[in-house]
Amino acid sequence: MPEQPRVVLLKPLVTSPLIDVGEFSYYDDPDDPTAFETRNVLYHYGPERLVIGKYCALGEGVRFIMNGANHRMDGPSTFPFPIMGGGWAEHFDVITGLPGRGDTVLGNDVWLGYRAMVMPGVRIGHGAIVASGAVVVDDVPDYGIVGGNPAKLIRRRYSDEDVERLLAIAWWDWPLEHLTKHVRTVMSGSVDELAKAAAELA
Repeated sequence: MPEQPRVVLLKPLVTSPLIDVGEFSYYDDPDDPTAFETRNVLYHYGPERLVIGKYCALGEGVRFIMNGANHRMDGPSTFPFPIMGGGWAEHFDVITGLPGRGDTVLGNDVWLGYRAMVMPGVRIGHGAIVASGAVVVDDVPDYGIVGGNPAKLIRRRYSDEDVERLLAIAWWDWPLEHLTKHVRTVMSGSVDELAKAAAELA
């Protein structure tokens, strides 16, 4: 991004067919933000996908642990002997086909704080905030704020009624011209003001 060498828009950067990123979602890192696919999405061997919505803000050091990190836990040892090769390689079928938790999905307008970690198969709702250093092991509701290890719900940003209204408004799907016209309302307005702006599209 111009004058922001530590910030990259992810959509044009990502090359993996297993990662889908929405418009304007960005990653911030002073070391090498362009290495997001290799440094921040770990053990991503498929077929599970990482889906990141539009307008997401990913802080420095955010990590996505994908299903490929799983080990067998139903026997005496969790060690993946077959990956060491040699005579152990013939037992590779024992570690393939481990149950996964499915795709890891971030909704739109999600903010992941500094060094947050998202575990496999987690779904983080629209408008959610994940605190710095949090380890997200369970789904996060729309407009929820979570923190800690394991991450727990601290509070919701809005009432259930307002969350329903915000999801129906879905400002992240507005045409750019309309969004630009109402960007102050999107950033700092009330739900009522946002609803009025949305009504202009009808």
